Amino acid sequence: MKMKFILIFGPQAVGKMTVGQELEKITGLKLFHNHMSIEMVAPFFSYGTAPGKRLVKLFRQAIFEEVANSDLDGLIFTYLWSFDRQADWDYVESVCRIFESKGGIVCFVELEAELELRLERNKSPHRLLHKPTKRNIEFSENDLISKMENNRLNSYDGEIKRENYMRINNSTLSPDMVASMIKQRFDL
Repeated sequence: MKMKFILIFGPQAVGKMTVGQELEKITGLKLFHNHMSIEMVAPFFSYGTAPGKRLVKLFRQAIFEEVANSDLDGLIFTYLWSFDRQADWDYVESVCRIFESKGGIVCFVELEAELELRLERNKSPHRLLHKPTKRNIEFSENDLISKMENNRLNSYDGEIKRENYMRINNSTLSPDMVASMIKQRFDL
């Protein structure tokens, strides 16, 4: 079986981590949600600083390379992709190359949901349990709104050209239902 790298992306509080957790349960693939590296570095350096970003990138790179060289069946990773930033496109491509260079298959899952719902999800106990840096709700909400106003966090129709791609509006779908859709679509 070829290794699969599942990249779940979308705006803040859309449900990337929660869907990833459900997908991990039903596939056995390991979840590496983006805040795992951010929260590890946060006690020392804010993610907004140069040292914070450098360390997060180094930790992620090391995990990706080790997994790609392992006998694991694959990895689920979550990411906030700003489609209007070439650096984000380049980063996603570099991460995909790590797995594809070892014969792995990359699958893209884009999640979308309305702002009001994401603002509610931003305060959920489950999210706050796993993401301590989001516990200052006022800061977290302002950051969510600011990112949405200043960056394009969902793709345009047809913008992603990969064969292994699906887009899901998960506003009214449970995380386990979304995970089941992903599992079925990519034969996980």
